[in-house]
Amino acid sequence: MENEIEVIVREETGRIDKVLNERLKDHSRSQIQQWIKDGQVSVDDQPIKANYKVSKGDKILIRVPEPEELELLPEDLQLDIVYEDEDVVVVNKPQGMVVHPSAGHPKGTLVNGLLHQIKDLSTINDVVRPGIVHRIDKDTSGLLMVAKNDQAHEALAKQLKDKTSLRKYVALVHGEIPHEKGRIEAPIGRSKVDRKMQAVVEGGKPAVTHFQVLQRYKDFTLIELQLETGRTHQIRVHMQYIGYPVAGDPTYGPKKTLKGNGQFLHAKLLGFTHPRTGENLVFEAPLPEIFQKTLKQLQEKD
Repeated sequence: MENEIEVIVREETGRIDKVLNERLKDHSRSQIQQWIKDGQVSVDDQPIKANYKVSKGDKILIRVPEPEELELLPEDLQLDIVYEDEDVVVVNKPQGMVVHPSAGHPKGTLVNGLLHQIKDLSTINDVVRPGIVHRIDKDTSGLLMVAKNDQAHEALAKQLKDKTSLRKYVALVHGEIPHEKGRIEAPIGRSKVDRKMQAVVEGGKPAVTHFQVLQRYKDFTLIELQLETGRTHQIRVHMQYIGYPVAGDPTYGPKKTLKGNGQFLHAKLLGFTHPRTGENLVFEAPLPEIFQKTLKQLQEKD
């Protein structure tokens, strides 16, 4: 089955993929380009190529194929389970691993690994996100809490919402921050320049990040960060906004940066109240090997 989208060109000019990207806010430019490549896009009933330039009055028809259902399969990914009981799991996610399956990442995700290693997971989220209470980016490493039943999921999610859980990160950023600590309060929303990115924008969702300097190196600073809110890419966006982007960040950092497995950002500390016992639990994960090696190299250069 296919869904059809019809677009009538009014005043727009330029390549068809750019025009459609501006008109179809719910779809990425790469997705639109793939539809064109697959012959799903026509103008006045004639198939077109990617370099087609639209004209006023063009009637564009897009035949959108039904999305393929994701098959959620257990995989032996040898996840680093830091803690597990009948309600909660704490896992140390490696860099390069997506948290849950999506159209671009159908397998090899944290959820695939959890299904192999954990007997039960909560069912509050949709079918591709069992147990997932919160996420961290693909190339950010560190601690995540996972719920094994719906009661635990609701309790942990409420702690996140009420800002009573503890989440601390360590990041290596470009530049030498002159002050010892700071508080960044700046609203975050979808970038008006690139829809795949987040940015500090007027009318965005409130976002607050606290940071403290741990160590200064030549041209770099190691900092600890604590989140009050949990917006998409929050740390990466906020640090870029104040002029100290996270090192190794391919999206928000400079092109000339440190080589690693993505951004040098690690979810180091995770604390929460156990949903059944009421006990305060705190867990800590060491920095990944590439992170430690890079810090040692910076230290040796000083």
